[in-house]
Amino acid sequence: MMKKLLSLLLASAMSLSLLAGCGGAPAPAQSNNPPADASSSQGDASTPQTPAGPIKLAALSSGYETTYPGMWKEVCDAFTAETGIEVELTLEKNLEDVIGPSMQGGDYPDVVLLATGREKGLTEQFIKDRLIADISDVLSMTIPGESATVSSKVMPSMVGTNATNPYGDGKTYLAPMFYSPCGLFYNAGLFAEKGWTVPTTWDEMWELGDKAKAEDIWLFTYPTTGYFDAFLYALMYSVGGPDFFNKATSYAEGIWDTPEGQQCFDIIAKLAEYTNPVTPAQANETDFSQNQQLILENKALFCPNGTWLPGEMAEAPRADGFEWGMCALPAAKAGGAGASYSFLEQIWIPSGAANVDAAKQFVAFVYSDKAVDIFLKGGAVQPVNGIVSKLEGDNVMFYSIYDTGASAVVGIFSAYESVAGLGTVREVFLDPVNALVSGQITKDQWVSDIKAASDQMRANLVVK
Repeated sequence: MMKKLLSLLLASAMSLSLLAGCGGAPAPAQSNNPPADASSSQGDASTPQTPAGPIKLAALSSGYETTYPGMWKEVCDAFTAETGIEVELTLEKNLEDVIGPSMQGGDYPDVVLLATGREKGLTEQFIKDRLIADISDVLSMTIPGESATVSSKVMPSMVGTNATNPYGDGKTYLAPMFYSPCGLFYNAGLFAEKGWTVPTTWDEMWELGDKAKAEDIWLFTYPTTGYFDAFLYALMYSVGGPDFFNKATSYAEGIWDTPEGQQCFDIIAKLAEYTNPVTPAQANETDFSQNQQLILENKALFCPNGTWLPGEMAEAPRADGFEWGMCALPAAKAGGAGASYSFLEQIWIPSGAANVDAAKQFVAFVYSDKAVDIFLKGGAVQPVNGIVSKLEGDNVMFYSIYDTGASAVVGIFSAYESVAGLGTVREVFLDPVNALVSGQITKDQWVSDIKAASDQMRANLVVK
């Protein structure tokens, strides 16, 4: 297991695929803490003893930090003031590359803020190799500085899915950190100017695409293929409802031969024909904002994204009269419901962390009123009860998407063991969209590869 991890981390540091060959690895850093599946305290989890520190926090720097620089430092300082535990913060956009070398030597961060769905798949790899600590007891902890427990504040719908409980054993390994309704972003000012109506079905979407094309505007673009995860999840749900969604995300045998499966592929393949052709060349972690820029300059109508987008593009030039709009994915048929995937960023503790006790204290603290209010300054919204009443500006519109009839979708593809030659979910399902848009592969080739990979994924599920 550890041999797999080292080879993946070495490959990440060399900017190669995380699916590189195997090599030897040192043992994890020693810890005086109890095992990952044990309580972090000597008594009740709701009254943990004050642990020692300092702790190391490794967090992904995203558009939230662009909106409010210093967001994470302020949270860390507030935690230290409340508990006396110092925090050493590592905040990087290329977090996997930065923390990789130290982990090669068995020196793990104590807390990691890194979601699933990233191109390098580091969190998924830790899940597959069972290198993430059980943090179920954090849910019953009293939040430092408050009388409330974590479970009393977190939205019930955001825990208990395979996004937080990947092994189906009733235990939580990843805590839901930030959540964002994902949908199609557009220039509401342009729609008002043209008298266009936001499509509610895919038939209406194609009709709008033809209207826009007549005015030299493409219907669609996307930042990178990674953004098709939220898109695909919402599409599967809108096409086949929860039953199809659950079977598809667990690679059920024959699922892609069903009418619902075929409809998903047909929609994405047709959408590729309506996508601005410059998109694939810019669909990478360096140039992705140029694709987002296309909707600001009316060179594409829709772009799949999350609520962090306006903050990320706050200083970007835009067309006169530009106004942010966001809608759910259209319904599969007239009278049906659209769908919006709720993207979750996860915070977790490596099982090899040196300070698991203190790390759990920090994870509990991020749900405190103090932390919640600091994160909101950066537009980072946490899945805590009553959060919508605190929102302002565009976020009020974005987070009310479920109040206008859109189905809320939560969950991810099931984890499977590492297998030589078998790619990640992103590599199999999403990355080929670039080739679809550029005409390098056909829909049938793409679907054939997905079916073959799904058979291997199903056979190697972490939870069977």
